[in-house]
Amino acid sequence: MELTVKGKRGRKAAANAAPSSVQVLDRALSLLAIVAEGDGSTLTSLSERTGMAPSTVHRLLTSLAGHGVVTHEGDTGTWTIGVRAFEIGNAFLRFRKLGTISRPFLQHLMEESGETANVGIEDGGDVVFISQVESHAPMRAFFRPGRRGPIHASGIGKAILSAWSDTEIAKVLNDRPLAHFTARTLDTPAALMANIKETRDRGWSVDDEEHTLGMRCIAAPVFDEYGQAIGGISVSGPSVRIDDAKLASLGPLVRRIADELTRAIGGHRPEER
Repeated sequence: MELTVKGKRGRKAAANAAPSSVQVLDRALSLLAIVAEGDGSTLTSLSERTGMAPSTVHRLLTSLAGHGVVTHEGDTGTWTIGVRAFEIGNAFLRFRKLGTISRPFLQHLMEESGETANVGIEDGGDVVFISQVESHAPMRAFFRPGRRGPIHASGIGKAILSAWSDTEIAKVLNDRPLAHFTARTLDTPAALMANIKETRDRGWSVDDEEHTLGMRCIAAPVFDEYGQAIGGISVSGPSVRIDDAKLASLGPLVRRIADELTRAIGGHRPEER
């Protein structure tokens, strides 16, 4: 009987000695959630609540602390949630707020322009569409929420890039090729940067059939409380409706509503104080 018990413990110890990366992640996230519940937890209490050995808990906490999501209070010996966890959570709230607060602005933009209105954010060098109000026209643009698009061939993407420094743009684009979609795609750094300069000068960007032939998009950046571009708002529609004359009138409209949305989320343009 004793040999059987030892055998089980031996197998369990062997399994715990080399857990898979998924198991480690699962344990770390579970531990993080428990730390977040309290105002300070000791290693002993965390071990008891998780059912993990103190050495395992300490190893996970040390790794989490290295990423700034937990911190160790030397005076009390307790572990608390770290500032990085706050930053991550705050980012979620900010983008969630942007998606929610933008709805009436998208509705207004769609009604004034007659075209589909969109809000998107930048993520990992791509544009992610988070909200949309579709045009009532039979032929209209459609972007499913959560859809990712190339930042260099997107109205919102170029609007966001226009608010970045040239150094920041180079850092994102140097790691990836500029994919070619149509004959109008700006697929060289020189062409893209020249277009971004034009966008900066007028305050709004244009996707002139650069991703999809027959479709045009006009966009402007949306800024947070630090004057940083966290996303963009746009109108998209077929080129047969968005001709050059309409393009010239939609640009200032999109920029105005982007500025209104910026103020609604408590943000401001970088040059404003």
